[in-house]
Amino acid sequence: MELCYQLPVLPLDRPVPKHVLSRRGAISFSSSSSLFGAPDPRQLSQRRGAISYDSSDQTALYIRMLGACVIFKQLFSRDVRVRSQVGFEPERRGSHPYLGVDFRTLHSRAESAGSIPARRIRRLFSFQRHLLSSRLLRGAPHLNPLHILDEDYCGQAKCMLEKVGSWNFDIFLFDRLTNGNSLVFLTFHLLSQYGLIELFQLDMVKVRRFLVLVQEDYHNQNPYHNAVHAADVTQAMHCYLREPKLAQSLTSFDILLGLLAAATHDLDHPGVNQPFLIKTNHYLAALYRNTSVLENHHWRSAVGLLRETELFSHLPAEDSLSIERQLGSLILATDISRQNEYLSRFRTHLDENDLNLGNASHRHFVLQMALKCADICNPCRPWELSKQWSEKVTEEFFHQGDIEKKLKLEISPLCDSEANTIASVQIGFMTYVVEPLFAEWARFSDTRLSQTMLGHLGLNKASWSTMEPEASGSSEDGESDPARSSEEPSSRALTQGSPES
Repeated sequence: MELCYQLPVLPLDRPVPKHVLSRRGAISFSSSSSLFGAPDPRQLSQRRGAISYDSSDQTALYIRMLGACVIFKQLFSRDVRVRSQVGFEPERRGSHPYLGVDFRTLHSRAESAGSIPARRIRRLFSFQRHLLSSRLLRGAPHLNPLHILDEDYCGQAKCMLEKVGSWNFDIFLFDRLTNGNSLVFLTFHLLSQYGLIELFQLDMVKVRRFLVLVQEDYHNQNPYHNAVHAADVTQAMHCYLREPKLAQSLTSFDILLGLLAAATHDLDHPGVNQPFLIKTNHYLAALYRNTSVLENHHWRSAVGLLRETELFSHLPAEDSLSIERQLGSLILATDISRQNEYLSRFRTHLDENDLNLGNASHRHFVLQMALKCADICNPCRPWELSKQWSEKVTEEFFHQGDIEKKLKLEISPLCDSEANTIASVQIGFMTYVVEPLFAEWARFSDTRLSQTMLGHLGLNKASWSTMEPEASGSSEDGESDPARSSEEPSSRALTQGSPES
């Protein structure tokens, strides 16, 4: 027996209960290693499944617990092949293809024929957990006790949630511990922690169903704009809501709007930016007249889920409409092409010192700025987290450039992987977009958190700067000037073609 990590494992002499065997979230079967990863133990440790049989190794049974992967060799004399014959209904939502481009699979890796798409598997996992939680919340007794695997996962996740207000919160680790349900777990926890469920008399089953639908409408094939990003933004928003100025002034209604907007701000993001949708005459660009195309779509998608789940059906009609309108106002503020507009207004308020948080409109504006900060706060995280986000967003951006090349379209700014590097894109983004915004936020809220964010931003920018000379130094002297000009994009190019737009 080989142990990847020194963590508790399932005893060999302990029979696996039937209710565990029947749960999709606990045991999964696959005839293709592309669904859960290759036999390499390091890759297997990233798997979300608890137990799986895989034909890529004919004599191995993989058991994953607590992030541990235990490989028991020679348990079977022949290959265990189980192919599911259950048909899956097509997804209800998602962007439509244009020119042969299917946004639902734009960033997905090639899968072997006959394998089940990982997103559909995760959808079943989430709804399986939703049904279980619904039974418990209604007081219906479960026939079998919760099995050891979920208890172990939830135990570690709960320990992390005790420090959900820490700026060093590792959302990637939390996502693994929650079996890919970080957005559901974190948002539900924050709504409960703020007492919003009781205060607004929300049905917990409806809340849970709403969050599950929100999480599943994010395209997890996207390297960056996925449910983990939404969970990270929600966690950052929670950190800002706890800042003294906001904590003393914001109402419970403001907090509810802020958390919902953070969780849904990129809902159903196709993995490409607005210029791409406009160039390809996508129906969303025509629908919203080339104005805040993605943000309008995120808002309308969120409203659709609110109405589908009837989350606020018990409130008066005018209150529900007010929530939808203000939710839209917050999400529309994340349009990066309007960055200078919001930043100038914020700077003017600070210069004139006329922000009155007792005024509802001023509080709403501060919420808009907080959401904008949360949306692009990755460069202000510790290097270990910031670097991962930088690599993911650049991968998504460069992939769009590759699609544009393939379709013989004009390549969007910063999307050309041959003319830009991860370091150059990040340095430009930090210089022209992130630094001005967080400098003004620090003027508004001069706290330890603001100084910490600016400190990380400076260190991260310096780290990327040390990598950039290596890339530019390899080019010949005669070609250095054009390369350098592409590495220092204008502020306008960054705001219009940013990975965030």
